[in-house]
Amino acid sequence: MTKNENKIKIFLVDDDALFLKSLEIEFLENADFTVETYSTGELCIDNISNNPDVVILDYQLDGIVENAMNGIETLDKIKAFNPEIPVVMLSSQDKIEVAINCMHHKAFDYVVKSETAFVRLQKIITTIFKYQKIEKELSWYMDRM
Repeated sequence: MTKNENKIKIFLVDDDALFLKSLEIEFLENADFTVETYSTGELCIDNISNNPDVVILDYQLDGIVENAMNGIETLDKIKAFNPEIPVVMLSSQDKIEVAINCMHHKAFDYVVKSETAFVRLQKIITTIFKYQKIEKELSWYMDRM
């Protein structure tokens, strides 16, 4: 196992280049993660076989390419590839309908873009890995029964 295989791999997908870069810097400065950034849902899907541990995905994704896949379409394709990959949706809209729509499409969580977004993401990622560890341990115990 190489050193990088032990690292948590995060995909950041956002068409807002500035937000994407600042998020990437926050992750790299605060944790020993492997971070891959994509400006479109299409690029994310093209690379989904790299098997990210978590995908942080923008809800809109329509800022660069006209008729680009939006966040929900990208989320559906990620889940079609592997339903186990946790996806956290990001949005500049603090609307309950948006959050419900994300959850309906099996997002793990929903975060509003703000100064506190990174702190929220840190907490969610911690929760995801606690949950996955518990799930792995549980399935191991269940296998023995």
